[in-house]
Amino acid sequence: MATPWHVLGAGSLGTLWATRLARAGLPVRLILRNAARLVAYQAVGGLTLVEQGDASFHAITGETPDTGEPIHLLLVACKAYDAEPAVAQIAHRLAPGAQVILLQNGLGSQDAVAARVPGARCIFASSTEGAFRDGDWRVVFAGHGFTWLGDVRQPLAPLWLEDLSAAGIPHEWSADILTRLWRKLALNCAINPLTVLHGCRNGGLLAHHCEVATLCAELGELLEHCGQPAAALDLPAEVERVIQATAANYSSMYQDVAHQRRTEISYLLGYACAAATRHQLNLPHLEQLQQRLIAHLATGGLPTD
Repeated sequence: MATPWHVLGAGSLGTLWATRLARAGLPVRLILRNAARLVAYQAVGGLTLVEQGDASFHAITGETPDTGEPIHLLLVACKAYDAEPAVAQIAHRLAPGAQVILLQNGLGSQDAVAARVPGARCIFASSTEGAFRDGDWRVVFAGHGFTWLGDVRQPLAPLWLEDLSAAGIPHEWSADILTRLWRKLALNCAINPLTVLHGCRNGGLLAHHCEVATLCAELGELLEHCGQPAAALDLPAEVERVIQATAANYSSMYQDVAHQRRTEISYLLGYACAAATRHQLNLPHLEQLQQRLIAHLATGGLPTD
């Protein structure tokens, strides 16, 4: 029998993965944060996936962190700031040699989780797929993308990648997953904070070309000093390409602020600026951007970490 997938985090990407895995006939368990959320979920009975206007219902088993079943395969799809405390709640259930897939934005949370569960194999993931929830327990597949996965300690690809193929989740095992994560971190730092500060869709940044270009130059310097020259390659052109390709979209950070939610600033700009300090780099525009964003969040009554 196939190994059950436990999905921790019932947000857009977590439910997108859960529904596609279930649709492929694979066993899936959705871990809800507490008994109240489980009761609300059980009243509906499952998750709905909306793809190209067509809705499909998937009766996926729900459970709480306290459920006794051991976990062999865990997808962590929480926000970066929730990942380590959420995994801590279910760490006692991880079977020896459990595999933990970390699907977080930015950098920093992955290492925190790996330190929390030293007996597990932690696999880092970077995804360009787009999804959003248009209601409780409903997810809309908004943009077909790609997911890269890799293990910085063990290069051998795991057998469960066959499950992703069966579920129609486009993916690739990457020997240089850290390069991909650093590259995405730089892209997010160049785009997301500015969309918040300028109050615009991604395409609105085309009117702020000089500001974006200056940030890209500093981010490229940071990547070089952090031993990630491949992530720095043609960064300005890649940022411009992403801005144009997603011109009509609102960035995830913009959406978090608009919905009065905590942002992932500590794992994006915060991580980048801390890395610059460690390397004694003077990146004034990046540091100023962080301070401007912190002030903006504080003015709006949102957490600044």
